[in-house]
Amino acid sequence: MEVTPTTPKLDLPLQTRISLAVIGMYIDFTQKKNGTVRRRIANIFPPRDPAPVDDTINSYDVVVNPTSNIWFRVYIPKGHKIEDLPLFAYFHGGGYSLLSADVKMYDDLCTDLAVKFPCVVVSADYRLAPEKKYPTQYQDGIEVLKFLDNPENLAKCGLENANISRCFIAGDSSGGNLAHSVNLSACLTKFEQLKVVGLVTIQPFFGGEERTKSEIELDFKVPFLNTQRTDLFWKALMPEGEEYNRDHPSINVSGPRAVDITKLDYPETMLVVGGFDVLKDWQIKYYEWLQESGKKVHLVNYPNMFHDFCSFPELPEYEQLIIEMREFVYKLFNKSKKGMTTNA
Repeated sequence: MEVTPTTPKLDLPLQTRISLAVIGMYIDFTQKKNGTVRRRIANIFPPRDPAPVDDTINSYDVVVNPTSNIWFRVYIPKGHKIEDLPLFAYFHGGGYSLLSADVKMYDDLCTDLAVKFPCVVVSADYRLAPEKKYPTQYQDGIEVLKFLDNPENLAKCGLENANISRCFIAGDSSGGNLAHSVNLSACLTKFEQLKVVGLVTIQPFFGGEERTKSEIELDFKVPFLNTQRTDLFWKALMPEGEEYNRDHPSINVSGPRAVDITKLDYPETMLVVGGFDVLKDWQIKYYEWLQESGKKVHLVNYPNMFHDFCSFPELPEYEQLIIEMREFVYKLFNKSKKGMTTNA
């Protein structure tokens, strides 16, 4: 008797399952099939949070470019000297076309990172697709780093003592893709002070023309991301034209048109994947590509997690991820500190 294999099921708390269902409906309602977004609705939900200030954190917003409305939110944990802490530049997810640095889910995450590491977090906002197409988001990201590289800018926003020479770049989902791409631009940019010493990319939003095994087997069987939605996000981001298919190097970063990074000073990388993520095969390809390019990369696998689980603090894996990230960051931070002392 032939037995039909069953797809493994996620065992999630009711609160998480409800949240994921709501997120899926939100994506379907805001994303039109022609690649445009119902922006008025997308701007209402989820609600924006004011910069948090309490007994544990001091936070405020900094404008990078008033013309293009590029800005970032700073999170400084209380009870610590800024000069003793890593600087963590974070890029939010949302498929390039949704969310912002001040929505509650990212406000909560960045507050937790700042307090529990501890570290200084700079959570970067960027212009959204489809109103602003590729490469706007990538350019906005590197503009934030260039802003931080200017001592006058740092002094104006209270970060004059920040560890700009020991900077980490991080992001989740589309923000994980941006973290990689902004880091790549940073490798090719001559900064005065800023130096990226580590990269943390959480379930990065990579893809390609080929449908991988995970995309085929998990499609429409896991929350909340499926190929129909990923394709809509790419359609919203990329300009019209044949050259902008899913093998574009900004999407299939390790594919046939990938940038040669073998001779670049590419920082040590932490890559987070989830077993129930339709994009996990593309993320594994990225891991293998970094290894083949001679770069140090650490794969952190959460086999029972779905795409972007880092936005759900009720999960035990959320706390585990923060611990893993903290260990990775402080290992490199302390290593770079010793290197600077030796050079001095």
